[in-house]
Amino acid sequence: MRCPFCGHDDTQVKDSRPTEDNSAIRRRRSCPACGSRFTTFERVQIRDLVVVKKDGGRVPFDRDKLLRSVTIALRKRPVEEEQIERIVNGIHRRLESMGENEVPSKYIGELVMDVLMDLDKVAYVRYASVYRNFREAKDFEDFLGNMGVRRDI
Repeated sequence: MRCPFCGHDDTQVKDSRPTEDNSAIRRRRSCPACGSRFTTFERVQIRDLVVVKKDGGRVPFDRDKLLRSVTIALRKRPVEEEQIERIVNGIHRRLESMGENEVPSKYIGELVMDVLMDLDKVAYVRYASVYRNFREAKDFEDFLGNMGVRRDI
């Protein structure tokens, strides 16, 4: 494994253990060249997933992008990092178990929205504002109205 700090090709594994939900192996690594330490995760990949965008373009599924978007929606919310990992792992497993190699981006977005709706309403609204491309305050009002949230504040 290449060191992300200095680019040295040969790093050493110092510790390996399964993640809490046993979906990956977490490895602590050390670089003998610069002394930096970093963590890697090893996961099973059943098939290569391709995301079909709204414009018809196709891009490889990027688990890290999904993790980033969920993490941003949940920033400063009372949700643990391990729980975010479990959410992303669950969504990823659902996508892989569909049996299709191509997945519409809309389907992924709706899966995330469903999970966030049950987990944290603030994160749900944050994610929806980006996913549904809110342009003005009225978009938030309409969305909150559909959620049944009072707006007379």
